[in-house]
Amino acid sequence: MKCTDLASRIERIHPGANARDVARLCLLLSNYCSDLQDLTDDRSLEAAWKEMDIRMQAATDQHAAMTEELESLARSEPVRFSPEQIWALIRVIKVQGQILQLYVGRPAVHV
Repeated sequence: MKCTDLASRIERIHPGANARDVARLCLLLSNYCSDLQDLTDDRSLEAAWKEMDIRMQAATDQHAAMTEELESLARSEPVRFSPEQIWALIRVIKVQGQILQLYVGRPAVHV
């Protein structure tokens, strides 16, 4: 199966999806599945879609939380970071890495 076939199937199942969401989902699903032929039936496509949706939602939630922490750090005095602030920076880096890995198709780093 090619990405165009996958995009057509996604649009058929969810006709209201915009082009950007369809393209993003094609990328995420092609990275998630080692063989797109595994997505030839609607049930397997829906299952993979739900799995990717859960992963993206978790990464998005983590990203939002880390953004809040970064904004808090940006308002603080940078001369003397506490150990908690340094750990917050490390967590932010890991979350950013997880989101990037979803898009490039590499295994996710576990936080």
